Amino acid sequence: MAPHLLDRKFLFVVGKGGVGKTTVSAALGLAAAAKGKKTLVAMANAKERLSTLLDSPPIGEEVVNVAPNLDAVNMTPNAALREYGMMILKIRALYEAVFENRLVRAFLRGTPGVEAWAMLGKAYFHAEGHGPGSKGDYDLVILDAPATGHGLDMLRVPQVIVDVAPPGLLRREAERALDLLRDANKSGVLMVTLLEEMPVSETLELHAALKNELRMPVPAVVLNQVLPQLFPAGEREAFGTLHQRIAEDSPLTNLAEAARIRTGREAVQEQSRARLTRELPDIPQVVLPHLFAPEFLREHVEALSKAIAR
Repeated sequence: MAPHLLDRKFLFVVGKGGVGKTTVSAALGLAAAAKGKKTLVAMANAKERLSTLLDSPPIGEEVVNVAPNLDAVNMTPNAALREYGMMILKIRALYEAVFENRLVRAFLRGTPGVEAWAMLGKAYFHAEGHGPGSKGDYDLVILDAPATGHGLDMLRVPQVIVDVAPPGLLRREAERALDLLRDANKSGVLMVTLLEEMPVSETLELHAALKNELRMPVPAVVLNQVLPQLFPAGEREAFGTLHQRIAEDSPLTNLAEAARIRTGREAVQEQSRARLTRELPDIPQVVLPHLFAPEFLREHVEALSKAIAR
């Protein structure tokens, strides 16, 4: 039996831009922290809004505590490469001799994927530590990944390193990262989507790449901002066409227009979920409700965290 989402060591949260990955990552972090797990939410060079969601000070390159049992960091390529190098080499003088070398730095800047690997490697290191038998700093690391295409590119980097790098430290670390990312008991790629045509199509393409190319487990798909059903399917046509059957100056005009829009959204939502269920029958769905609030605050993230914990 697969472990609960929050009982893994590493979660990679990915989806189309605008579907709410950071909100889901924050909710996951709060849910894990509430279970007593020491948790890190790591953003990948993101436009930082996690601090707003968690009502914390701004989050930068340094790991900071944002709630009991919960830390956060906004990784940048240069800082991640520096910190990852220090994590591996342990000794600052050795790190400076290697990574601060002018030729090495020029080589790294010209190496495709090294920036993505620096950030993924840093997050992975926090989860697993360095070397066989080691332990990471956290019970759970949640990586709030870039949007789908860039997120996939980040996940491809360890395999590229394994394929092209000569035997040595870098290749061994990439192999260990791949082992973690492909272990369904310890890791998972969590796909986030809205129940709309384009995000769902992109989610299906993402799943195909994860399954067929990268061979990485997908423990769940998160259906974010799901509207409650107001109109049963059998009544949608009547309410959706109400605006056509009343006079333009009727006091019901605005209400009829709202009904038309809402019935249309509910129909798309229902069709999109049916498509996901049909094409991904073995992937559990985590449903997060649309929370009607003028401003999204920590209390709303906490509400979502409880839904995830269930």
